[in-house]
Amino acid sequence: MADQLIRATAAEGGIRAVGVITTRLTEDARQRHKLSYVATAALGRTMTAGLLMASGMKRVGSRVNVRVKGDGPLGGILVDAGLDGTVRGYVGNPSIELPPNAKGKLDVGGAVGKGYLYVVRDIGYGYPYSSTVELVSGEIGDDVAHYLVNSEQTPSALVIGVFVGAGGVTAAGGLLVQVLPKAARDEALVTKLESRVAALSGFTPLLQAGKTLTEILKDLLGDMGLTIFPESQMLRFHCGCSFDRVLGALKILGEAELQDMIIQDDGAEATCDFCGKVYQASSDHLAQLIVDLQTEASVFG
Repeated sequence: MADQLIRATAAEGGIRAVGVITTRLTEDARQRHKLSYVATAALGRTMTAGLLMASGMKRVGSRVNVRVKGDGPLGGILVDAGLDGTVRGYVGNPSIELPPNAKGKLDVGGAVGKGYLYVVRDIGYGYPYSSTVELVSGEIGDDVAHYLVNSEQTPSALVIGVFVGAGGVTAAGGLLVQVLPKAARDEALVTKLESRVAALSGFTPLLQAGKTLTEILKDLLGDMGLTIFPESQMLRFHCGCSFDRVLGALKILGEAELQDMIIQDDGAEATCDFCGKVYQASSDHLAQLIVDLQTEASVFG
């Protein structure tokens, strides 16, 4: 199945649900960054969570930045996800590998460790909204759900997962279900929903069993007045880096540093952290940057 996102409501608009499949984009990230098993699971879960959070934003161009900073050997995670369905991200130590946890699963919590989750929401104008919560488990899903409840005051259930084998990522995705204010006082509804989400055996087993997002939502909310929006949104790993941006960053270094790069290295090499793409700037490129700096100095000096 293609990577995609679908939206739905239930309980006369009192419940908001979003489901995503992120298998291909997680495999893309695994290959780009040469990720280990546990690093793949950690980054895949965080990218999935970022896309789920971004899906609730309204303004075109809105994006969510999710940063997980723990004291574990993974060295942190940074993800940038947009309402447009694009996502990118990386981990601090892509090669780290750990033994399975007590449940026999990839030990993402052990790789992340203790620390904090930072979320920045940029709606395209004004100051971005930022919030920080302490990590609950380092397993990402629990931590993002904790953030939604405490920072956004929205009762939320989040189920995310990544299954990665010897051949790469074969299943990844997630489900976000939120009880909106108009239904939050219905304790019976909230209890029923919590029970059903808790009964799920994870998300990737459902995908591996051949379930579609529509079928998963129908199984969960089909008797609660479920309405699935007809439009599905395609998702993909995408980075907006470019050679021009690299040159702009090099220019900030100043004339002396650029001249030293020409003499010592006959150019410069830069790698994008988000997507792993390598850019080569020749000595001629650097020389032109120096000319630009000198021209600007003479104009504004």
